Formats: sequence, structure tokens, C-alpha cells
Amino acid sequence: MIQKRILVCERLRRPPSTGWSWMDRRFVRDHASELSRDAVLLYFFLAAVSDGQGLSFYSDAATATLLRMPLDTLVRARDELIAGDLIAWEAPLTQVLSLPALRVRRRPEPGQGLFQLADLLRPPMPGLPLSSTSDAPRRLP
Repeated sequence: MIQKRILVCERLRRPPSTGWSWMDRRFVRDHASELSRDAVLLYFFLAAVSDGQGLSFYSDAATATLLRMPLDTLVRARDELIAGDLIAWEAPLTQVLSLPALRVRRRPEPGQGLFQLADLLRPPMPGLPLSSTSDAPRRLP
């Protein structure tokens, strides 16, 4: 008999605060687009078969058979979910984790988000004014 134990206690899965299912809509909105189709399928499967603490103990062979997925594809999909901090895995247990806090992603292009520290510390180019006090265009020497 397999002894179940929680793999990551601080990341116990909880029902989402909005919606009605165990599947948190934030997974689809914030994570699914960054995963392969196989990883999304595996995540939905694990969410469906896990217990109230997010634990399941389906073997790789049984999971691959049920999902009609080659074993090496299953392993790659699981590695994606682990890398995305969505599941924890320690054979024979898999724990679907509560979703991680969303990281703010902003492009470093001008006007598109946060400044990079190097941009703030870079000295001004010689000949350029530090601030403009008039609306008239200035010519560089």
C-alpha cells in the first residue's frame, strides 16, 4: 500500500476563490499558454484524479495509457509542470500545487514597462541636456 504524504505543505491546493470548480481559472489564463499541449493535458488529468490535498499516485505507465501518450512525452510534460512550479513529483506521488503568484512580466522597451537599473544609472551622453526647459528642438554639436 502506498503511503500518501504531502510533498510541499505550504502549497496545498485550495478551491479557487472565484468560480465553482477545483480547476482554478488562473491556470488557463496565466499558465496554459506557456505550456505544451501535453503538459496542459497532464495538468488537467492530475487535477481531476488528485485528492483534496492535490495528491495522486497514478504510475507513469497507467497515466501514459489513460492519456494515450508515449512515456517519454509524459516525462517531458511532467518536467514542464515541475519547471513551471505547478506540480511536485516524488515517485510514486504527484502533488498538484496551489498556483504560484503571477510574476509581472514587462518588456524592457521604452514606454513598455519597468526601467532596467542599467538605464537609470547610465551617465547622459555628452552634449545632451539633462532636462529640457523649452519646447524648441535642440541640435547636437
